[in-house]
Amino acid sequence: MTDQERTEDLAQLLARLKAERDLSDSEIGRRIGVATSTVNSWVHRKRGTGRGPAQKNLEALAREFNLDRDAVFRAASRTSPGPYDAEGEARILELYRGLTKDQRRAKEVEMVALNEMNRTGQ
Repeated sequence: MTDQERTEDLAQLLARLKAERDLSDSEIGRRIGVATSTVNSWVHRKRGTGRGPAQKNLEALAREFNLDRDAVFRAASRTSPGPYDAEGEARILELYRGLTKDQRRAKEVEMVALNEMNRTGQ
């Protein structure tokens, strides 16, 4: 990773991507499945609802343009989700099975809140 990638925000990352690959906002949007106006709001640092780009959009940006996933999330001031771990999932499921109905509901509420924080960057 370059020093530039380490310090740039999402607007700067997109500007670099557009310049290096001769892309427009509409082309980026088309390729990652968002509206041109959405990409334009990222380029011009407009927050709208106060939330940053959705996790799925950051994932799509990294994947479609072969960018370092962590660098994309960092540029958006977000922590990138960890990789999928089948063994970890199996351990959590086994622990879940040992909980009471009320405990399961509490864990579900907690997980929903954590996922929402990851999606919105808040």
